[in-house]
Formats: sequence, structure tokens, C-alpha cells
Amino acid sequence: MIPPRPERFFAAVRTGLLGPALSQEEVDGCNVILSACAGWPLSWTAYGLATAYHETAHTMQPVVEQGGAAYFMRMYDPEGLRPAVAARLGNTETGDGCMFCGRGYVQLTGRANYLRAGVLDAPDHALDPATAAEILERGMREGWFSGRRLADVLPLGGRATRRQFIAARRVVNGQDRAGLLADYALRFQDALLAGGCA
Repeated sequence: MIPPRPERFFAAVRTGLLGPALSQEEVDGCNVILSACAGWPLSWTAYGLATAYHETAHTMQPVVEQGGAAYFMRMYDPEGLRPAVAARLGNTETGDGCMFCGRGYVQLTGRANYLRAGVLDAPDHALDPATAAEILERGMREGWFSGRRLADVLPLGGRATRRQFIAARRVVNGQDRAGLLADYALRFQDALLAGGCA
């Protein structure tokens, strides 16, 4: 959903989420996500923006997950401390934990998700803003990350409630920081409405 009055959208996000002065990178990040999610309902778009805002440490630019090689091996590798998690992510070979660590706006993780996203042979391509935005859009819409889709928890029309946004966290990452992301989503939803989205 692209706001018909983007200047009002950006004025609204400048008072609380981003800013007070917006960087070109923040504007570009919002715009690429808004373009990728152009056909989405209001609540979905707000939650997509909130997810990117949180997962990128408020930069609105695709990032590599924090932690480093030793952490990625422990967390995601079949030889690490959580082989069941590695298997669920499709990480079958030693080194997959590092190779397929979280990247992008939504922290694409695991060999299976990189294959689904079409970036298996070039994992760093998930850091390209347009590719990262497409991964966010398709992954959240199709349920790549947890099996749950935005359509399972958010309305197709009108505003979402804080409770619905809390439930939406399960689309990406269980309930980790669900209330915080719900608050971000409510603010993005208000900014989209200020920009003329309905």
C-alpha cells in the first residue's frame, strides 16, 4: 500500500519512529518496502514496516543478523547446539549455520528459506533492498517463516488492533517482543492513514 500523500506519511513517522530528521536511507528503505507491498491491506503494510523497523535496528536498511560466525554455528548449524532447529531450517551441511544466517529486512534464515527466496547460490543478495523487500512481502504473505501468514491474523480491510498486531508476531518469530512490535505497527498504521491510505 503506497500512501497517496507520502509527505504526510513521512511527516508522521518523523514524529516518533524515525527522525526527527529522516535520512535518505530511511526514506529509501520505507519506499522500497511500500512498493513491494503495494497490493497489501493497511494493517499488513503497517506490520511489514514494523517488522523491518525492528529487525534492522530501526535503520530501514537490510542487515546481517548480529552474532558472528561462532553464534551462527551454535544456533543454526547441524553441528551446533540446536540440531533440531538446524534441521527445521533445512541446514543439513556443516557451515550452513554461517552461510544461511539471518539477512535482509526480516532476517531470512536457513537453507530452505534461501532456496525458496531464490538466493541459495548468492546469500548476500538477500541484502539488496529490492530483493529484501520482496522476501519480506512473499515470506509474510505466504507463511515462509513459521507457517503462519498475515492473512491468518490481520484484517483484509481497515485498522488492526494491538491484540491483532501482537498475534502477527507469530508470522515471523514466535512471540519475541510481540508487544513492542505491535506498538510500532500501530504507529506505522497511523502514519499510513495520515498519508491517505484507507
